[in-house]
Amino acid sequence: MQIQTILAFGGHSEAAIQFYQAAIGAEVQVMLRWKDSPDPAMRTFSSDPEKIMHASFRIGDTILMATDGIETLAQPDIKGITLNLEARDDSEARQLFAALSNGGNVQMPLTKTFWTSLSGMLTDRFGVSWMVNVAQPAS
Repeated sequence: MQIQTILAFGGHSEAAIQFYQAAIGAEVQVMLRWKDSPDPAMRTFSSDPEKIMHASFRIGDTILMATDGIETLAQPDIKGITLNLEARDDSEARQLFAALSNGGNVQMPLTKTFWTSLSGMLTDRFGVSWMVNVAQPAS
């Protein structure tokens, strides 16, 4: 069994993925627009055929999915989850944190903790909550 994360961006999937590409090196694997659905009935679920029906992108070893959702269904805000991003070292943590927090909101600035040399929390400009940690324990 496997659980996969789908982020519903309510019409902003493409912009969010482009942001993650620039900020943290996300690699797009699939980007399917509503107009390109192989099922003609599915094409009617969005009034904008250019919006994203399904996308899949890789950040490091993790695959995330994204959608602009179905207009007739209420799309909840992204709440109750945090994506943890492990940096190789302090320098990378600072770079990733700065990139993700650009246009977002910092809840906990990067700081030394009992579990690592640097850890911080933020919500990015698309409403996704992130925690950035250095992978090695503090020395």
